Amino acid sequence: MPETSDPWQRPEPTPIAAAPPSKAPAPPPEPKYILFWERLRRWGLGDSVLRAATALTTAIAILLVVWLMGTFNRQEVALIDAPQSVAMAETLGESASSVAPPMFNVGGANPDGIARQVGVNTILPVRVARDQVIEYTVETGDSIFVIADKFNLRPESILWGNRYTLGDDPHLIVPGQTLHILPVDGVYHKWSAGEGLNGVASFYNVAPEDIINWPGNGLDPEQIGDYANPNIPPDTMLVIPGGQGTFADWRAPRISREEPATARHLGPGACSASYDGITGSLTFIWPTTERYLSGFDYTPETNHFGIDIAGRTGNPIFAADHGVVVYAGWSDFGYGEMVVIDHGSGWQTLYAHLSVVNAYCGQEVYQGDTIGLMGSTGKSTGPHLHFEMRSDDHGRVNPWNFLN
Repeated sequence: MPETSDPWQRPEPTPIAAAPPSKAPAPPPEPKYILFWERLRRWGLGDSVLRAATALTTAIAILLVVWLMGTFNRQEVALIDAPQSVAMAETLGESASSVAPPMFNVGGANPDGIARQVGVNTILPVRVARDQVIEYTVETGDSIFVIADKFNLRPESILWGNRYTLGDDPHLIVPGQTLHILPVDGVYHKWSAGEGLNGVASFYNVAPEDIINWPGNGLDPEQIGDYANPNIPPDTMLVIPGGQGTFADWRAPRISREEPATARHLGPGACSASYDGITGSLTFIWPTTERYLSGFDYTPETNHFGIDIAGRTGNPIFAADHGVVVYAGWSDFGYGEMVVIDHGSGWQTLYAHLSVVNAYCGQEVYQGDTIGLMGSTGKSTGPHLHFEMRSDDHGRVNPWNFLN
């Protein structure tokens, strides 16, 4: 019996042939410059090419700036030369109306403007030679040498021009102080009753006429009278042009281990007994930790026979060589706390402005021993070590020539 179809039966689906898979689109090719850069990197040339490109870009930028500046300057020159072009056009009979000179209108007050004129020559003012003494107020950081440089004078002329203020001591300069500044190198002298022109001139190694004829002194040669008793009022201040002064020797004398009491006039640090002991090697080391100056150098022309070595308060001070202490304590002559060592063979060293003295009279010290601490006692404007060396044969010598 034939099969009857079930009306509720779902017919079998007709098989559908599967479509072949489609191919994915190919990625776009890499730009040539990227492929080229990758190739350079594989060859190890990437960094070199990058540096070269940076340098080239910088050079192009510089050239561009130079070109722009040149264009701007040419425009400036054209504006400056415009009035001259007008004058030339008028000389040649041409109409100058087409050339407009540069105009600078300030606030509308002058509608015609102000033509800028350029001068190629600089006119310096004529400096008149000074014949009068002027006053100068000392500033912070000033010294004899700084002030001398400001006024084109020798350092000693600053001292000799202020002997009644500084007393031949360059350390007495302090900020706020008023100093006399001479118009020329020389001496500033206060005339005293009973003085004679010949004697004063001879003392300063000049001729009497040098004093009389200096315009700033205001002396009339016809009214001077007798040179031995000239008509010059007492207390008159006179410039001695070219004069050579002298210095008072307020420094420490030679203090020997045999007779240290000869320095008792210097102050309470003087020693009284006679001592014997170790002698030096005559090879001198630097007496502190620093090796540069904080103030004055060895300059006999300014009455400074030592060097001022830099440092801070409390820095150690060393014995420059073996020897015996012949002064230890306060000095009344501006050195403050001071130590003097006798090294034998006629040599001694001096250490001044200490904050603390760690040595005592008659003590034997060895090279490098700490004999005190750096300070700023006495006539001092800041912490430093004033160091002197002296020889019986050579006198006060320059320490720079002996320190190792």
